[in-house]
Amino acid sequence: MGEAGSVLRVNDEIAIPEAEIEEHFVRASGPGGQNVNKVSTAVELRFNIAGTTSLPPPVRARLRRLAGRRVTKEGILVIRAETHRTQELNRAEARDRLVGLVRQALIQPKRRIPTRPTKASKERRIQGKLRRGEVKRMRSAKPAID
Repeated sequence: MGEAGSVLRVNDEIAIPEAEIEEHFVRASGPGGQNVNKVSTAVELRFNIAGTTSLPPPVRARLRRLAGRRVTKEGILVIRAETHRTQELNRAEARDRLVGLVRQALIQPKRRIPTRPTKASKERRIQGKLRRGEVKRMRSAKPAID
């Protein structure tokens, strides 16, 4: 829908070509009177995660996981923006959301390094359990009759 050869910048290294972004303008739902009935202001942005060449495979996998239900079975991310009353603002919002999702997907999660509890922490845990058991035992003990 944009000019040929233009790109959507994500960061210094990554840009999404306009050819990979598909936009459809549809009528928005909800209140708005005659404007909502006449004008197609809502935008439905589609981005093929599976078929893109602008993102490395690990980023594509993370993006697919982050997007969740917004991704179709074919691997197409669908973003719908309809909060504004103009096409331009809704289009900008949809593109901003796409860029935000891709930026989130660029962050590589840190691998968890499995650790083991220390001997002292195990001992503290056991002592706490023993103390708690003693408190409960004292509550249920029958009072001594003189």
